[in-house]
Amino acid sequence: MKFGGTSVGDVAAFERVSGIVSSENRFRPVVVVSAMTKVTDALLAAFEIAKKGDAEDGFETLEPHFERHLSVAQHFDVPESSPFHNELQYAREELADLLKRVSRRSLPLSMLKDAIVSYGEQLSSRLLAEVLKKKGINARQVDSRRLIVTDDEFGAAQPIADETERLVKLELEPLIADGEVPILGGFIAANRGGETTTLGRGGSDYSAAIVAAALQAGELQIWTDVTGIMTCDPRIRPDARTIPVLSYEEAAELAYFGAKVLHPKTIKPAVDNAIPVRVCNTFEPERTGTMVLADSGEAPNKIKSIAHKKNITIVRVSSARMLGAYGFMSALFQIFERHRTVIDVVSTSEVSVALTLDNAASLDQIVVDLKRLGDVEVETGYAVVCVVGEGLRASTGLASKVFSTIDDVNIALVSHGASSVNLTFVVKEDQATKAIAKLHDAFF
Repeated sequence: MKFGGTSVGDVAAFERVSGIVSSENRFRPVVVVSAMTKVTDALLAAFEIAKKGDAEDGFETLEPHFERHLSVAQHFDVPESSPFHNELQYAREELADLLKRVSRRSLPLSMLKDAIVSYGEQLSSRLLAEVLKKKGINARQVDSRRLIVTDDEFGAAQPIADETERLVKLELEPLIADGEVPILGGFIAANRGGETTTLGRGGSDYSAAIVAAALQAGELQIWTDVTGIMTCDPRIRPDARTIPVLSYEEAAELAYFGAKVLHPKTIKPAVDNAIPVRVCNTFEPERTGTMVLADSGEAPNKIKSIAHKKNITIVRVSSARMLGAYGFMSALFQIFERHRTVIDVVSTSEVSVALTLDNAASLDQIVVDLKRLGDVEVETGYAVVCVVGEGLRASTGLASKVFSTIDDVNIALVSHGASSVNLTFVVKEDQATKAIAKLHDAFF
């Protein structure tokens, strides 16, 4: 059971989580928890302040968040002698020291950043364990950094699967057998040298999936603040509804293209081990949510959901050298690999390639390199719209219905057929909401 930051945001949230864990106790749960809401952002902001040389100012901004943890502990009468209070005192001392190191640049900044940001999960997991104990649940906090072993890529570390699986089994299986409920902080891990690493934003889902896979769990539950994955963003169409069942492939496409309920990487360890993933709402635990399975079957209208991602940049490269030549695409993709930039959508013709990026941080350097291959055009202010459903590629007339529904919206780019479950197109950002609303009305 993984609980996100909004699920542990305040006293009422901790009350809800303890009720949910209690109701599932007979299934021998393992709990993975994110930092309390806004805590990760606050730790990152303190790091940025310290980077400018103001370590003490950075530390002071964290005080209200320490107080939030304390107020929850006081509400549930967590005793002063408990491990949580020791952890909180230790966190204050360590963070003050780490922020000073940031301002002095005494260690690599990426390493210090991961160490600092890890305290959100360390505190929330320790606090939740104590709250659950007060509720009569035999809970025990386990440090995820002793379980999940990663490479040295601070900020977006990759787990080392076999070592992690061995440690998870070694540490957690005896506790579960003894009727204890392990409580782990998500998102955090450690490299082989024992230095703290993180799995990237959204990594708590990933932590939970890794642990679920290692333990061959019966189900992975992602508890968040929405009831499952919706037919589209409910802010665009308030009548959007929960999708009861999705396939892993559909869920991965939706996650990647903006349905932020599931982190795309979450899917992978579960897929590999055929573990069902259920997306549940902490605020409405009695509602079923979305179940993600290896195979979900087709919907009557073929479409399950419409996702979108804004702030997209289109890059077009044209070159007569492409004509009948091999090696051109390889050279093109190597440029993006060199600058560690992910490409979303690709469309090609005989002499040109168009592709979209949602991270344009290295765009200037990329364009310089691309100009060696041909003429380069860059256009900003677009959105990717992704229509997802099993059997889309094989459905006669479906693309026609999609595009005729939005025939008053200009389509800048289309990708169809690469995936059997996904039809993707790109429109101007200010047209995205209108396009999605019209498609939702037509198909749902």
